[in-house]
Amino acid sequence: MTDTNLTKQFVVGIVGAPFGLKGMVKVKPLSGEIDHLLKLQSVTVRQDGKERLLTVEESTAAAPLVMMRFAGYDSPEAAKALGGAELLVSREGAAALQPDEFYIEDLKGLQVLAGGEIVGIITAVIEGGGGDLAEIRLNDGQLKLVPFRHEFFPLVDMHNRQVRLDNLWILE
Repeated sequence: MTDTNLTKQFVVGIVGAPFGLKGMVKVKPLSGEIDHLLKLQSVTVRQDGKERLLTVEESTAAAPLVMMRFAGYDSPEAAKALGGAELLVSREGAAALQPDEFYIEDLKGLQVLAGGEIVGIITAVIEGGGGDLAEIRLNDGQLKLVPFRHEFFPLVDMHNRQVRLDNLWILE
């Protein structure tokens, strides 16, 4: 797998309301993990289609949130301007993966093999109440949602950018 196939940056959190008098903001982590956020020294902030790099001056855990203060945002009024912004980090700054874990962004675009043939591609991964759902665009243009679980996808081959889909009845 070449680096061009991998996502370079990940959205790791969403800035919420200001907290306290020093310009701290509440950050909701998107992975459910916070340790990697506490180690950040800088972060790209995306808001209204614009990105800018901010220095993290302070961060503290307040599970399930992280409180952060950024350089230049030293009051609740200033911090309020960051509300709703997305925090982006490089692949190295994202939460570490465990064996058999994948970044959702890396799954997009993988070919779906079923019965030895390519039947479509994964276009999105959607968080559902019972777990993640892979959105598959079939070769005929139909969209199907399949639970992204091992019993349906026993093989994820990131090197060849493919997944194997078993239990084909799920596409009916």
